[in-house]
Amino acid sequence: MSIAIIDYGSGNLRSVQKAFEKLGFPAEITKDKVTIRNAKGVVLPGVGSFDAALNDLRKSSLEGAIEEAIALGKPFLGICLGLQHLFESSEEGKEKGLSILKGKVKKFNFAGTPWKNQSIPHMGWNRLLIKHRSPILDGIDDGNMVYFAHSYYVIPDDEMVTATKTDYGIEFTSSVWKDNIFGIQFHPEKSGEVGLKIIRNFGKLCLK
Repeated sequence: MSIAIIDYGSGNLRSVQKAFEKLGFPAEITKDKVTIRNAKGVVLPGVGSFDAALNDLRKSSLEGAIEEAIALGKPFLGICLGLQHLFESSEEGKEKGLSILKGKVKKFNFAGTPWKNQSIPHMGWNRLLIKHRSPILDGIDDGNMVYFAHSYYVIPDDEMVTATKTDYGIEFTSSVWKDNIFGIQFHPEKSGEVGLKIIRNFGKLCLK
């Protein structure tokens, strides 16, 4: 059985799949609920706007498949917008998030701050500041660099779910972990050897 990469119109599905396959983990891009149910692990990637991607997800009746996969204890990974969808709401849109984790998604706003010239979106390489060592951070050092491309960031209600933070004018939550749920704001498939380590760690969890 392979890792299911949920297909809901995201633009980076194939690059995520190729990263898993490069490391020897079979991964299938799918919107089939039976395939997701039978998968060893589930990945929710995402590029695009909060509402449009959620609407595509719900039109394909995949919300229940995500909830079921998490309830069954399957390792679950949300990437970038896929992380943001795990929360309750976003300033980017009006749709209700999946509400799997409590909290909201906020847009970077540096007006009136010493960082008022900071560019939005946050694009490029930045450091991970480890707060709670999630299993997918095995072998990752504090300060390792990963690749970001986003204008919004998550604010969990429970600070204990924050696995890493990243400094971009403010310290924002750049990855989360709760039980079998993992979420990362950066793009591991674009983050060189560090990103591949994270993908490998998640793949190993799926094989347990």
